[in-house]
Amino acid sequence: MIVQHAMIPLDPDAREQGLDALRDLGRQSRAEDGVVTYRVTVDADDETLVRIIERYEDEAALAAHNESDHFTAFQETLPSFAGGEPELVRFDVAETTRVL
Repeated sequence: MIVQHAMIPLDPDAREQGLDALRDLGRQSRAEDGVVTYRVTVDADDETLVRIIERYEDEAALAAHNESDHFTAFQETLPSFAGGEPELVRFDVAETTRVL
């Protein structure tokens, strides 16, 4: 399983535009084959920071997501509402355990 954590700072003046684009990205991404979960959240301490938690079954699912039309369109619009450089961290997970 592949897990990614993206952090996207939003320009306060374009926050609503960004949230609309991110909601659409999340909805379309959750419908993709091989996507285990795709959650877009606003940070509780900073309303201009969005965090995306992504889980993919495998490398093929991640590649299909990265090549999808909706993700490509999102990437093209990102500069219009980003308030800084996004950060993306990838985790390659061999095993998971539910704690609660």
